[in-house]
Amino acid sequence: MRFLRQSLTGVFLAAVIAGVLIFAVQILVGAISESMAKDSRAPQGRERILTVQVQEAVPRQITPHLIAFGEVQSRRSLELRARTGGIIVDLSESFVEGGAVEEGEFLVQVDPTRPQYALDRVRNDLLDAEAEQRDAERALALARDELAAAEDQAALRQKALARQTDLQDRDVGTAAAVETAELALSSARQAVVTRRQAIASAEARIDQATTQIERARIALAEAERTLADTEIRADFAGMLADVNVVEGGLVSANEMLATLIDADALEVAFRVSTPQYARLIDDAGVLRPAEVSVRLDVMGGDLVADGVISREGAVVGDGQTGRQIFARLNAPGGLRPGDFVTVRVEEAPLEGAVELSASALDATGRVLVVGEGERLEALPVTLLRRQGDRILVTGEGLAGRQVVARLTPLLGPGIRVKPLSLDAVQTEAAAPETQELIDLSDADRARLVAFVEGNAKMPKQMKERLLAALAEPRVPAGLVQRIESRMGG
Repeated sequence: MRFLRQSLTGVFLAAVIAGVLIFAVQILVGAISESMAKDSRAPQGRERILTVQVQEAVPRQITPHLIAFGEVQSRRSLELRARTGGIIVDLSESFVEGGAVEEGEFLVQVDPTRPQYALDRVRNDLLDAEAEQRDAERALALARDELAAAEDQAALRQKALARQTDLQDRDVGTAAAVETAELALSSARQAVVTRRQAIASAEARIDQATTQIERARIALAEAERTLADTEIRADFAGMLADVNVVEGGLVSANEMLATLIDADALEVAFRVSTPQYARLIDDAGVLRPAEVSVRLDVMGGDLVADGVISREGAVVGDGQTGRQIFARLNAPGGLRPGDFVTVRVEEAPLEGAVELSASALDATGRVLVVGEGERLEALPVTLLRRQGDRILVTGEGLAGRQVVARLTPLLGPGIRVKPLSLDAVQTEAAAPETQELIDLSDADRARLVAFVEGNAKMPKQMKERLLAALAEPRVPAGLVQRIESRMGG
C-alpha cells in the first residue's frame, strides 16, 4: 500500500509539472505571435539643434593691409678704397667693424713720404719757372730800350743823309759823303731790325716761361692731390663695415678698405604681386606714398619701424614677377642693412566693408546667416580682401545679420541652430575675473576639460583660453554654464 501511495504521488507531481510547462509554452508562443502580428512603425525622431558661433556683420570703413617680406638696405653707402698704394702708417680708433664715425673724421693714413718728395720737386720746378719768367721780362725790357736807342740812331743817320744830299744838290758836298751817310743809315736800320728780333726772342721766352709756370702749377696741384689721397676721411656720418686692414699693412691702389654706411638713411626693399601692386597705385597709375610698418622678429622683443613708400623699381627683372617697392624708414631704431623683415603696407580705405572670420566663407562665395526661426540661410557675398585668418566682404542684405563664424559639413541652409556670440565667448574666456567664481568638483572639472579638448569645431585660440580658465582653482560661473549649454546642444 505504501508503495502504491508513493507511486500515485509521483504520477500526480509529474502531471502538474507537465501542465505548467505546456501553459508556459502557450504563453510564449502567444507573445511571439502577437509581436510578429504588429505593424512595423518608424521610431519618433527629434530634430537636432546645433550650436554655432556667430558674429554680427557691421559695415564700416576698413583700411586693409597687405603683408610682404623684404630686406633692409641703406640709401647711401660708400666703398672706402685706397687711392694710392703704400703702407698704412696711421689708423683711426673708430676704423673697426661697426665703428661709428662723423662727417670729415680722419680714418686712414697711407705713407706720404714719396708723394711729399714729389710735391717738393714740383714746388722747386715752379720756382725755376717763375725765375725764368722774371729773367725773360728783364731781357724784354732791355731789348726794348736797345730798340729805342737804335731807332734814335737811325733817325740821326736819316738826318745826316738828308743834309749831305742837300749839300750835293747845291754843289757844295761830294758824292762820297752822300754814300757814306747812306751806308751809316743802312747800318742803323739793320741795328733796329736786330733789336726787334731781340724783343721777339724775349717775348717768346716770356711765353715759354708762362707755359712752364702753368705746367708746374698743374703738376703742383696733382702732387698736392696725390699727397691728399694718402689720407682718407669720412664723407658723411655713418658706420663702418667690411673692415679688412690693419696699421702697418701694405695696400695697393684702389684696394677696398671698408664700407661706410649711413645707418640713419635706411629703406626696405620688398616685392609684391601684380594684383597687390594694382591696389597700391591711384587712378592716374602713380604709386601712392602709403604708410608701411616694418617688423623684425627677435624672439619676443621685436624691432619695429614705420616708414612710407618712396619709389618702385624701374624694371621687373629677369625671371621675376610683380613689382619691387622701396619704402623709406623714418626711425630705423635697431634695424641694420641686411635684416630680413616683415612689411605691412596700408592700402586705400574700403567703405562699407564687413570683417569676418576666413572660415565663414565657403568655396562658392557664400556665408551662412541666421534667419527666421533660427534657421540658416545662404547669402552670396563679394570677397574684397583676405587679411590672414580674416576676410573683408560686402554683400546685399548682409548688414546687421548674424553670420556663422566657422562652417562645418553639418551646417547648411535650413538647419536649425542655436546662435552663440563669438565675441561673448572670447570675452568670457579672456576676462574670467570679472564674473562670479565657483568651485568645481574633480569629476565636473574633468568632464568640462574633456569636452573642450575633444571639440574639433572650437578655434584653437579660444580652446587654449578655456582650458587655462578651467585649470584655475575657481572657475567663472558664466563660463561653466556656457560650456554646459554647448554640451547639451
